[in-house]
Amino acid sequence: MRTEDFSYVLPEALIAQEPADPRDSSRLLVLHRDSGELEHRGFRDIVDYLRPGDVLVRNDSRVVPARLLGRRASGGKVEALLLRQNGDAATWEALVKPASRVRVGSAVEFTDQRDGSPVPAEVTAALPEGTRLLRFPSGVQPDLMGLLPLPPYIHRPVEDPERYQTVYARDPGSAAAPTAGLHFTPELLRKVEQMGVEVLSVTLHVGLDTFRPVRHDDPRAHGIHQEFYQLSAAVAQRLTMAAREGRRVFCVGTTAVRSVEDAAQRSGWTCETPRISQPPVRPYAGLTGLYILPGYCFRMVDAMITNFHLPRTTLLMLVSAFAGRARILAAYEAAVRQRYRFYSFGDALLLI
Repeated sequence: MRTEDFSYVLPEALIAQEPADPRDSSRLLVLHRDSGELEHRGFRDIVDYLRPGDVLVRNDSRVVPARLLGRRASGGKVEALLLRQNGDAATWEALVKPASRVRVGSAVEFTDQRDGSPVPAEVTAALPEGTRLLRFPSGVQPDLMGLLPLPPYIHRPVEDPERYQTVYARDPGSAAAPTAGLHFTPELLRKVEQMGVEVLSVTLHVGLDTFRPVRHDDPRAHGIHQEFYQLSAAVAQRLTMAAREGRRVFCVGTTAVRSVEDAAQRSGWTCETPRISQPPVRPYAGLTGLYILPGYCFRMVDAMITNFHLPRTTLLMLVSAFAGRARILAAYEAAVRQRYRFYSFGDALLLI
């Protein structure tokens, strides 16, 4: 297995620069994992693939205005993307540009985008992943003073920042949106629930690996960045019941997939044991470094709603593990031929 195996050619014109309006008017490519059959549908048709008793797991994390702009004491421009708090409320791990010029001990002054006031910070450490620790004055909330951290391939400003949030976003903490959920409207979610589908929420705060390609020739040498997630006792209980009743688990996005799979592993689930005999799912709140590559055995997930991912990324590797690399790449080639819209504001892919 090589990183190059997870590449494909995408015309730049197919990178979506704005979200679909309304949200559920986006297209939906359906890939049947058992046969490789493809169907071209609209996202509203997702209800045709759900049935009463199914469980739909979504990520309710909310994107924070975590892109900070400022200057070094020497006068050079600096940009920081806050990833998560580190140890206390004043210290944050951040992806910093230009990293080579932001050394430990450097003083940086960021601009609070709300009122234009200057906010000082000190670089206290350089971490192995290439990130930096930034220490802010006590009482400052740096995750409230920046800009919305749109991906670098989106070149147009978003008129309404809420369009880069899911309609059910609740818990602030992500550096990027869990974009598979952007297609749902409140009306579509109500229709899903009225069908008898149980909708559950987990929280995973999206971090660095959304922005970082795999640079090693062998993807197994890549170190995935840890992210915080929380799966409550109530959700753990409902997932346990669903497993014992033989109901299907649909995950909205790779973040929901990683959350439920990590929880299943921590709870002692094995691939050899039927679900009805698995131990109860345990609640969890903490970091996960679950890295899903082809060959991984999925313990809980039966179907996945996702977007189209960048080449050579851990996300493309995850969906390849779920549906098979050859079938995923064939689906992507079909999506390119049919002029689907790609990436964060793009169309959706159902793997079932």
